[in-house]
Amino acid sequence: MMRKTSLVLLGAAIGASTFALESPGPAPRGAAVAATATADVYRDLHLFGEIFDRVRAEYVERTDGRKMVEAAVGGMLASLDPHSSYMDPKSFADTRMEFSGEFGGLGIEVMQEDGALKVIAPIDDTPAARAGVRSGDLISAIDGKSLLGMPLEQAVNKMRGAVNSAVRLTLLRGEKKARVEVTLKRAVIQVKSVHAHVDGGDIGYIRITQFTEQTFDGLKEAMLKIQRDIPADKFKGYVLDLRNNPGGLVDQSAAVANAFIDRGEIVSTRGRGADDTQRYNARPLDLSHGKPMVALINGGSASASEIVAGALQDHKRATLIGSRSFGKGSVQTIIPLAENNGALRLTTARYYTPSGRSIQAMGVEPDIQVLEDVPDEWKGKDRIGGEASLKGHLKNGDAEEHGSQAYVPADEAKDKALHAAYDLLRGVGTAEAPKVDPPKALATGPATTPLDATRSPAPPRVKSN
Repeated sequence: MMRKTSLVLLGAAIGASTFALESPGPAPRGAAVAATATADVYRDLHLFGEIFDRVRAEYVERTDGRKMVEAAVGGMLASLDPHSSYMDPKSFADTRMEFSGEFGGLGIEVMQEDGALKVIAPIDDTPAARAGVRSGDLISAIDGKSLLGMPLEQAVNKMRGAVNSAVRLTLLRGEKKARVEVTLKRAVIQVKSVHAHVDGGDIGYIRITQFTEQTFDGLKEAMLKIQRDIPADKFKGYVLDLRNNPGGLVDQSAAVANAFIDRGEIVSTRGRGADDTQRYNARPLDLSHGKPMVALINGGSASASEIVAGALQDHKRATLIGSRSFGKGSVQTIIPLAENNGALRLTTARYYTPSGRSIQAMGVEPDIQVLEDVPDEWKGKDRIGGEASLKGHLKNGDAEEHGSQAYVPADEAKDKALHAAYDLLRGVGTAEAPKVDPPKALATGPATTPLDATRSPAPPRVKSN
């Protein structure tokens, strides 16, 4: 088991008209093109309306108009990128619960890939983890009903239900797609996103499994306890384990980075317009007091965890060990819809590390690559395709990186990356000593307000169940 989501056509028409009124004589070419584009949109909407009416009137069985509209909206958003989607009222409410760190379900992080539901990772101490669900498993059916082609939100809703009620999952495992049946009982999933302990009396180990509203508070509590438990004269530093962390809230990831960096830019987000840029700058908060640190990443480290890793690397605050991260460099804004209490999850920006690099479809490269020894039963199942493997993903120039190891041994004694981190901090072994210069501002300027918590760079269409 691995250790360890209203049309503005009127405005367009008014804009074009105003431009024409202010320009005597023939309309400029740009205005004519805009007017033609607007007319084309109206014709396409008329086509949609005509087809909608025909289906309602002539389809062999009576149809549900609301479901048809939601399906059309879902198809429209799916044509944009893998992370934009429509959330009905229940899905929206579930998402808010997930970000709070407590929700009902099975405890699985899933994503949709080529029409199939793929397990990113089971959450520790949940029904899914206890039943042996594995990262990379494909969920082909729920209670015997196929999920092939089913929208992500609908599939997730089928896995949620009353606490203690049973659900049967059909899993396809490994390259040969071996069929595995598991029956689980739904439970209240209380996600503790920060886990910590002291190793050898001199190193504080902290693992963050995802970024919820409770993550920074959990990190602060863990760091204070570690500092109480390790004498100052023996304290070698921190290991921050971000492996198989699928992401979460932007503001929480920035706050976590701020716990180790006390000045300079942590992350910036840039939308389509020149003015659609937001920056999160560190405040004088460094809870680590400048202690040396190593961060662990792998192919399952996505989105918000990549924000932290990228900031630590650019500031030369930590040495990164492991394998290349997932490569999700986009931000989704969750926009509530007044019409029906649902929401639109829309990709609105790309995020950039302090040095100005985008990790979209590229990932964060570790400073020291350490690959784990993979047991025979895990061979061929130890890698994740990454953002670049997702159909319709945002491009980042011509260069892309596909796939990276995401296996983490359950037995810490066999965890090569972890022991490389310990050796590095203790100055033993063959690895070079970590470069941990004092935090250096890569961007100047006053600290800004944290990014809106609804702007969530969750992993590729990832949902928790």
